[in-house]
Amino acid sequence: MFERDGDTETETRRERLRFWLTIGMATMLTGIVGALVLLLARASDNYDQSLGWQTQSLEVISQTRSLDASIARAEAALGRFAVGLQKEDGRVYEQQWGLARQYLTRLDRSVRDNTAQSKLVDQLTTEMDSRGRQLGDAALSANYNQTVAAISKYHAAGHDAVLSRIDNLLTQIIANERALLRERNRVAADDRASLNQAILLFTLLGAAIAAVAIGTTFSFVRAEAERRVARREQVAESDRAMQLEEAVEARTAELEQANIALRSEMTERAAAEAQLRQAQKMEAVGQLTGGIAHDFNNMLAVIVGGLELAQRWLPDTPEKAERHLSNALDGANRAADLTRRLLTFARSEPARPEMTDIDACIAGFAELIARTIGDRIALTLDLQAGDLACWLDRQQFENALLNLAVNARDAMEGHGALTIRTLDDDDGKALAVQVIDTGCGMAPEVLERVFDPFYTTKPAGQGTGLGMSQVFAFCRQSGGEVQISSTEGEGTSVAMLLPVAAPQTDRVAEPVSGQTERATTPAEALRILVVEDDERVLTATVDAVSELGHTVVACGNPLEAEALVEGRLADGQGGFDLILSDVLMPELTGPEMVAQLKQRWPDLSILFVTGYAGDAGEVASFGDHDVLRKPFTLNALDLAIRRCGDARAIEGQRLAV
Repeated sequence: MFERDGDTETETRRERLRFWLTIGMATMLTGIVGALVLLLARASDNYDQSLGWQTQSLEVISQTRSLDASIARAEAALGRFAVGLQKEDGRVYEQQWGLARQYLTRLDRSVRDNTAQSKLVDQLTTEMDSRGRQLGDAALSANYNQTVAAISKYHAAGHDAVLSRIDNLLTQIIANERALLRERNRVAADDRASLNQAILLFTLLGAAIAAVAIGTTFSFVRAEAERRVARREQVAESDRAMQLEEAVEARTAELEQANIALRSEMTERAAAEAQLRQAQKMEAVGQLTGGIAHDFNNMLAVIVGGLELAQRWLPDTPEKAERHLSNALDGANRAADLTRRLLTFARSEPARPEMTDIDACIAGFAELIARTIGDRIALTLDLQAGDLACWLDRQQFENALLNLAVNARDAMEGHGALTIRTLDDDDGKALAVQVIDTGCGMAPEVLERVFDPFYTTKPAGQGTGLGMSQVFAFCRQSGGEVQISSTEGEGTSVAMLLPVAAPQTDRVAEPVSGQTERATTPAEALRILVVEDDERVLTATVDAVSELGHTVVACGNPLEAEALVEGRLADGQGGFDLILSDVLMPELTGPEMVAQLKQRWPDLSILFVTGYAGDAGEVASFGDHDVLRKPFTLNALDLAIRRCGDARAIEGQRLAV
């Protein structure tokens, strides 16, 4: 019995020992398992976090590239908008610039945890705001059809330092993020290695306790399998991220090449634009010089011969003398018209719209067109517009017509038929001026680009590529449009569609040349000071003004004009109602003299007389004063003086009220 009790006690001790050993082993295994689980979870979290940082870096690089691409597309669309004035290009510019701003906002959110990158993005935001104001100014000018101003502002924006600063900031952001991505890739690789080690230890432990806890082991094995699947997915995602980075780099290289090409084209255009615009006008003048000497000799022969015969026959047969004087006057008017057209083509004169009878204008300009295209091309006028008129710049219209005629001549290689036709629509609201040739025609790809500035199919040195773009700009400026149709081998038809102007019955009609009327009555006589440095012109002008019934004081030196005005007021004779002044004079020009007189007598009425077709800056010096072009007829002088007198009377009534 005692032995059994001892055995029982020993067994009990053993059972207790086994129990506590089991508890201890279970506790130890639980601790080991818990430690391994904690290690595995921490390694997995670190690896997931590393992958997240990698993804964030790739997103920052992608957003930066997308921002650069949107800026490039916006500036390219604005360039097309400034040149072609197409509203669709303007909308593309606004869309791309807005998309660039969205990418900038996303980029700012993505780099908030990186102080250095965040500062760069803040600088980029400031530069983008400045760039947006520059491009917006050019877009606004293009939106109001101000082609020259839009191109000039776009060109200036392309050379501004803001553009290079934006490129530098984008490059620096990408470089910083790439360096950060390399470090994050290294950390991700270390985390992945740690995760693999933890998984291996956990697998060994599972194999060791498989006999004790099959269910637990099975659960851990299943979890391991799931984690392996997740790891494979993460590896695949990392591979896709690397492929995305390679695609971004390739696209970036393409955009960089496109940006370089666009900047090179802008630089070349800016360098050639000023020369080509003047060369295009001088080309038109050069095409006229072959017949200018012949025409002037014929006109001078009429003038000299007519005046000589009139001088001989005036005492005995005044009626014959009057006929020759009329012929001489007609020859002088034709010579003046040729001079005016040559100066208009050779200089940059501002737009001067006027009511223009289209059929009469084309008929008067046909002789110059015929001489330009040559004798081997048959010119036909089919004018069916009747008495319809348009409100446009006559010189620009003639220049556009001449450009179309020259293009037609080149297309026909110097021989063929050229037809100029005018038609009106059924409503009488629009008028079409068609220029039709029998030349080689144009291919569809050429027809699509025919109005692009600087685009030409002529050999180098034979064309500037501005002729058709100037025709397009003239029609748009005049409120119309231009249409073109062409068939290869058959010919081309270009139609300028111009709005018909409403008749203005209150405008004073210009008297017909050769008709002289004594329209001024003594009650309308004015006190006029004539300032002219050429003695013969001064004498002729004084006689003409006196013939019109006005009181005239002659002044041959502009420096003496102020003393004459002051002396007349001091003598109590009353001031001058009008000062008729030449423009180009030695020592003091007409506008400079008038500016001095206006400082003392601001109410003086001024009429400038000039024979020089200056550029826009010189014409601006005339201010709001009327200008009479030399040579002028007696009736033209009378009308100019009447306009000045009427304006003075209206101003006096306004002041009295």
